[in-house]
Amino acid sequence: MSAAMHTTTAPAPAPLYDELELDSIRRACAFNGELLDFLRPRVVPGVSTAEIDRLAHEYTLDHGHRPAPLGYKQFPAAVCTSVNEVVCHGIPSEGRVLRDGDVINVDATTVVDGWHGDSSEMFLVGDVDDAGRALVQATFDAMHVGIRAARPYGTAIEIGRAVYLFARYHGYGVVREYQGHGVGAGFHEEPGIPHYPHPNAARVVLKPGMVFTVEPMLNEGTWKTRRDKHDKWTVRTKDGKRSAQFEHTIAVTEAGIEILTESPDGPRAGYLF
Repeated sequence: MSAAMHTTTAPAPAPLYDELELDSIRRACAFNGELLDFLRPRVVPGVSTAEIDRLAHEYTLDHGHRPAPLGYKQFPAAVCTSVNEVVCHGIPSEGRVLRDGDVINVDATTVVDGWHGDSSEMFLVGDVDDAGRALVQATFDAMHVGIRAARPYGTAIEIGRAVYLFARYHGYGVVREYQGHGVGAGFHEEPGIPHYPHPNAARVVLKPGMVFTVEPMLNEGTWKTRRDKHDKWTVRTKDGKRSAQFEHTIAVTEAGIEILTESPDGPRAGYLF
């Protein structure tokens, strides 16, 4: 679940986790990736987003864990399901049945023994048009471009700059109102990770022990968004065009960057949709 941007305050210190704590976060992240593996073949035409939520909730509880979004600031579901023009924080619904050609982001965060793992993935529903596939591909690649830009003792602005330049080269808008975030003992922690070169991010040094998400949201049209007034959660593109998002949780170590939420069956860098 993305964090809202706060652009008027200076960056706060981020927690630095030791190796024992990182092992606990790794376990939470590994399960979260496993959850997306479980859902992937079940996201098909004719399935409602409420059914996806039910499957995710039951799978999580069956393994003795807890879905972090459920009840978070009164969010009513275990996962976010964001279809087509919905950028993020889509609320699952019995009435929203997936149709051939839809693109959907499923965003899951799991609490495992008190520690959080957070990741999201785009799914192509049936036969998606070339423009939709291109959007999904560019967003997946942009996430990995951002991850490759991260380095120990570098700064967060390098991530945002890399994502922004890649996305703009391919003709997409980069959402600015929501950003990546620290994750570990808490659901949303420091550091904030904008996906464009915000000046505050130049002051965020990526130190070993930091854990955070890289989760760019790319739009077919404008980068601007609007939040639904009726549910106060669902974020849509301002022009009604499609959006896509991918998310991994990563850790900074002395040796480099470790992706914590990669899963056995999930797409890896270089995957073609």
